[in-house]
Amino acid sequence: MDLHFGDSKPTDDERAAVDALLGPPESSWEGADRSDADLRWARGGREARDRRDLLLPGLHAINDRIGWISEGALDYLCRRLTVPPAEAYGVATFYAMFSVKPRPATVLHVCTDLACAAAGAADLCAGVEASLGPGVHVERSPCLGLCERAPAALAIKAGDPVRTAVSAPATVHDAALAASAPDSAPEEPAAAMAVPQAGDPSLTLLRRIGVVDPSSLDDYRAHGGYTALRRAFELGPAGVIREVTDSGLVGRGGAAFPTGRKWQATASQPDHPHYLVCNADESEPGTFKDRVLMEGDPYALVESMTIAAYATGAHKGYLYLRGEYPRALARMEHAIAQARARGFLGDDVLGQGYAFDIEIRRGAGAYICGEETALFNSIEGYRGEPRSKPPFPVEKGLFGKPTVENNVETLVNVLPILTMGAPAYAAIGTERSTGPKLFCVSGSVARPGIYELPFGATLGELLELAGVREGLRAVLLGGAAGGFVRPDETGIPLTFEGTREAGTTLGSGVVMAFDDTVPLPRLLLRIAEFFRDESCGQCVPCRVGTVRQEEALHRIAERTGAAAADDIALLREVGRAMRDASICGLGQTAWNAVESAIDRLGAYE
Repeated sequence: MDLHFGDSKPTDDERAAVDALLGPPESSWEGADRSDADLRWARGGREARDRRDLLLPGLHAINDRIGWISEGALDYLCRRLTVPPAEAYGVATFYAMFSVKPRPATVLHVCTDLACAAAGAADLCAGVEASLGPGVHVERSPCLGLCERAPAALAIKAGDPVRTAVSAPATVHDAALAASAPDSAPEEPAAAMAVPQAGDPSLTLLRRIGVVDPSSLDDYRAHGGYTALRRAFELGPAGVIREVTDSGLVGRGGAAFPTGRKWQATASQPDHPHYLVCNADESEPGTFKDRVLMEGDPYALVESMTIAAYATGAHKGYLYLRGEYPRALARMEHAIAQARARGFLGDDVLGQGYAFDIEIRRGAGAYICGEETALFNSIEGYRGEPRSKPPFPVEKGLFGKPTVENNVETLVNVLPILTMGAPAYAAIGTERSTGPKLFCVSGSVARPGIYELPFGATLGELLELAGVREGLRAVLLGGAAGGFVRPDETGIPLTFEGTREAGTTLGSGVVMAFDDTVPLPRLLLRIAEFFRDESCGQCVPCRVGTVRQEEALHRIAERTGAAAADDIALLREVGRAMRDASICGLGQTAWNAVESAIDRLGAYE
């Protein structure tokens, strides 16, 4: 791809896809069919450059309509946004869900990550490839966030409109049906199917899932919805931040940073505007809690985002939603539209004189965009590469302005804090890890799904609820970036400090159980492949280290003892370099699971 515009022309469908997003072009400079005379000047160049953040939605529009992004389509989008084609090409090739090479309109994404690999994803891939013709492209995909129903497949059929179908747990027949006839595929089960505790009145975060109609704002309000927002307006911004701080709430995405401190730091910045970003790009293998919350209780997220924005002085919020979640996207779009129509979003929220609205931005398959600054770059229309810190997002975040970023689970916790009060909320859990926590349980268990327990419950208690099977070999805590523990370590308390003292991590709440039928070396190799694929390549320790880690694991996959000693020593050296020198958490944690499997499980002895 050249730095300059080429001679390729968009098709009518490609032009229509871009124009539906951006409106019709006004001059030949933007690609309109007008005289050559107006190519001598560009109208609104600065204004067009200010729309750079529409690059990712524009790429989605083309990919959704056609199934891939041609040079002509990319060229036309670049003209409309005055983005250099080489930069746009770099963005388009950054995301796994886009293709700049011709492919069929239908793509079947088959998950080959940890839970699905253990459930027979390899056989599923082979079966669908044999049964489907050349009209369907089968893509081996990282985690689709459907771990409770492994193995999983997602079919996307380009067109106007784009059609999607999920098959999980997938058979060859069902996956092939989803790909060939998305409209005929069986309807997805209700979100309550992913919540074995559904209907339990003692639940806090999950109490409405399976009870409330997720499409009905009135049903949400009848079950306590918008009580917290009304209390927030009574308390005022400073009062809300004080309640959140006193509650002891920390981030549920893995970093465990105090939420009240983050909100206070953003609210106190003199630079305006302030932004709120909800990180719903949960791509950690084994994680699916945010999907279940958005599918089963979407208005709770709308309400909690409104409270967070009110407390931090933001009037615009962005929901960065994972591209592999079509059902959650539909539910959130409907909830936001209904809230806006009923006065819960817009220029005058609940008649309080406060303006706030939410815009959804879809991710496109990049694990690194779960890192907050990479997410900001993605929204702004750049490659999703992390930024160096400082400055921190509370000072210069999205569009260079003060920004508060939280994930879905963290934000939804704000509702019970305001309805029950900070002291009552802080009384749940332990002194340093307060409140309830959601755990994503999958793998060798009888009842996989999302479980809500107070901090301090043990790993054994959680596995007992999920019905762990005989022959338990290992438990992976925290996902691919986490660590393995042995079956005799199930007494570990599920708190941030408890897992840390045990030499592992809680992460985002992933708990994956593996029995003795799962080949551990193959599992470790899949983790290494995942990090190699997902490294953004910006820094050398991660870009090179993840490749070297995978190469070493390939070499020792069938070796043990002394034969593997040299490569294990190399793995340790590479792992330390990644942990010490990588720019972000991806490289810093890429060695964790492999290290724990070697040291705690004796994987290659």
